[in-house]
Amino acid sequence: MRILFVDEDLMLACTHISAGRRRWGADCAKIVARRLDELGAASVLEDVRHLRGARCHELTGDRLGTLSVHAKEPFRLIFRPADDPVPRKPDGGLEWAKVKSIIVLEVVDYH
Repeated sequence: MRILFVDEDLMLACTHISAGRRRWGADCAKIVARRLDELGAASVLEDVRHLRGARCHELTGDRLGTLSVHAKEPFRLIFRPADDPVPRKPDGGLEWAKVKSIIVLEVVDYH
C-alpha cells in the first residue's frame, strides 16, 4: 500500500526512529515504525484488518472517515484512505479490499 503523510514533520517522526523517539518515546516510535511497515507491505487495507495487536478499525463521531491502528498505549496511528475517490460499498461503507493508499494524519492519544 502507498503511504503518504499529512506533513513533513509527521513523515520525519514516523520514518526516522530518533525523531519519533523525541516525539512519542522509544517504545511508541518502534511500534509506529512496525505498523507503517505492515501497512506498506499490504496490497490493500483489508490485508491489515486482522493483524495481531494492530486492532485496525474505522473511527466514528468527529473522526468519521478516518481509521486507527494501535501503537504503544495510549497512542494510535490515525490515517484515512488517500484513494480518489474513496472506495465505497453500495451501502456507503468503506471498501477495505479496494483501498490501495493512505495518508497518515497523526499519532495521538485521542481518548
